[in-house]
Amino acid sequence: MSASASIAPAKPRRRRFGKAAAICAVAALILAGAFAAWIVSLGPLPLAQAQQVSTSVVDRNGKLLRAYAMADGRWRLPIDARTGVDPGYLKLLLAYEDRRFRSHSGVDPLALGRAALQLVTRGHIVSGGSTITMQLARLMEPRRERSVAAKLRQMVRAIEIERQLSKDQILDLYLALAPFGGNLEGVRAASIGYFGKEPKRLSLAEQALLVALPQSPETRRLDRYPAAAMAARNRVLDRMVEEGVVSPDDAVQAKAVAVPRLRKPMPILAPHSADQAVANVKDAPVIALTLDSSLQKVLEALARDRALALGPDISIGILAVDNESGDVLAHVGSPDYFDERRAGQVDMTRAVRSPGSTLKPFIYGLAFEDGFVHPESLIDDRPIRFGSYAPENFDMTFQGTVPVRKALQLSLNVPAIELLDRVGASRLSSRLKQAGANLVLPKDEVPGLAMGLGGVGITLQDLVQLYLGVARLGSTKPLREIVWKDDVREPQRLMDQVAAWQVGNVLIGTPPPENAAHNRIAFKTGTSYGYRDAWSVGFDGRMTIGVWVGRPDGAPVPGLVGRTTAAPILFDAFARTGKLPAPLPKAPKGTLVASNAKLPLPLRRFRPLGELVRSGGEQALRIQFPLNGSRIDAANPGDARFSALPVKVAGGVLPMTMLVNGVAVGEIDGRRQRLIDPPGAGFVRLTVQDATGAADTVVVRIQ
Repeated sequence: MSASASIAPAKPRRRRFGKAAAICAVAALILAGAFAAWIVSLGPLPLAQAQQVSTSVVDRNGKLLRAYAMADGRWRLPIDARTGVDPGYLKLLLAYEDRRFRSHSGVDPLALGRAALQLVTRGHIVSGGSTITMQLARLMEPRRERSVAAKLRQMVRAIEIERQLSKDQILDLYLALAPFGGNLEGVRAASIGYFGKEPKRLSLAEQALLVALPQSPETRRLDRYPAAAMAARNRVLDRMVEEGVVSPDDAVQAKAVAVPRLRKPMPILAPHSADQAVANVKDAPVIALTLDSSLQKVLEALARDRALALGPDISIGILAVDNESGDVLAHVGSPDYFDERRAGQVDMTRAVRSPGSTLKPFIYGLAFEDGFVHPESLIDDRPIRFGSYAPENFDMTFQGTVPVRKALQLSLNVPAIELLDRVGASRLSSRLKQAGANLVLPKDEVPGLAMGLGGVGITLQDLVQLYLGVARLGSTKPLREIVWKDDVREPQRLMDQVAAWQVGNVLIGTPPPENAAHNRIAFKTGTSYGYRDAWSVGFDGRMTIGVWVGRPDGAPVPGLVGRTTAAPILFDAFARTGKLPAPLPKAPKGTLVASNAKLPLPLRRFRPLGELVRSGGEQALRIQFPLNGSRIDAANPGDARFSALPVKVAGGVLPMTMLVNGVAVGEIDGRRQRLIDPPGAGFVRLTVQDATGAADTVVVRIQ
């Protein structure tokens, strides 16, 4: 009985224990459910908002040209920790903030335990227990309160972040969001704003300062509290010495470095290009341009220096283009973007202005292409009248009979207008438009002879594109400044290869500005009517550069002449590229290189249309066969070569010269005909010129 009495009380105790366990289990389930419901109530991670950055415009090598602040005024620049940040800074950051960043899952229990123990034993916070991921969670959802609930929220969010992003993505996002005082967010904005450089190479002092600032960015702002910032930097260095990350000697040297006290301005290279890019490319965090930041910087400095010397109202535009690709390497729209008196925000490379004499090379090019004149032909520079129009030279004098080469090099007006009269103003206009230039004629006017001396409007960009076509031996390319995916730009025809080479060969012999080297750059200058615009455009074998100088409002500037104002800037621009001028291309096959005495008789001297005298009853020269615009089937079955093509002529005065695509191939025989070998499939231009200089041309298609 005594045994049974001792056993009986155990049953009530087991019941009570089971009941308590059940209550605890229910409570745990309720808590777990509440915790789960709380987690669900947090909603999805605000990743999209956190990944918003300032729009950045970069050059062809990824260097920052200009950044635009976010809508709320913050500077937050995208960053790639693997390529854009000094490895020494990353080593210091992780050693100081999160040693086990690569191994934990968002929360580091060891760091939390260490922080709690230090708080208990020392009475103040020595090191935080937050990981980089937890700090990122706080930055993504900023809250002022510092409580257990807030810390718990960070831990939950950190685990979510680790599940959705890789470690590199987490680090990149943290480096873009970390606060550094004022409106600077992210290590890249801070490095540029405080040190004036990208964070790719940082000194130890700079690394430690950037580690210290995000812990209390507003109380350590360099522009307000430099002493507090220095003290925080030194504490970082001391702790890194304690942990063996930094040597004592290096820390001493780093502490001796003063901290910056002023913010540096954000880069603003190529502002006109950047503005245009942002207007054309919507919602892109990074916009890549074809510009070269190094060349852009030196040419902006050149424009600024020359504008200061020329006067407070003068503006300058400079455009540099790569010959092979048509990519714009430098784009200077004005000397100073923020100078209101110079209308600095007006991009003068896009302004329509009178080109002066800069279109003359294209007149000569078409004349060479048509085969009625050669660089060594003689041409008269004398008073002449075209109806009511009587062109005069810039110096009001005449040179008499000169070689065509010299007429272009000296920019004589009368020979250019005589050649344009023969080429045809409408044909010149259509050819330039075909090559991509937008010519602006006065209202209700059609192309006329005056366009050869500047009686038409054009932009510096279009003019440079035309000269690019000469540098590329006859085929120009649309200029490209914004890097687009799958960007295909077909070459556009300007003139024949031989004609383009002849133009370049003439222009490279143009007398250069004072103290400049001869025969290095093929260039042409121009001065518009009333001294409103001064131009100079030139090229070597690598690059084409155009310069415009004038007042943005179009007012006259006495003494503003292309040769003395714009040409020196052009040659200085080539010199500042840091490369010696590249040689021009060699003469294409079939180019006629000869002195005047060895030219075919009709090419020895140019005769204007009005001087083409015919003997009594002589008919005008005309190609009877083939007809203009016809298609000729000249293919031989089973043979890659084409059959000889007969050319028959009526009228004209013997001897007559036959030209194929501007290249002389021999004389027409006494029966006024000749067999020629087609150069290949496609369009072929056939020209016959007689002893008086008269010519006829047809274009046929060989197939």
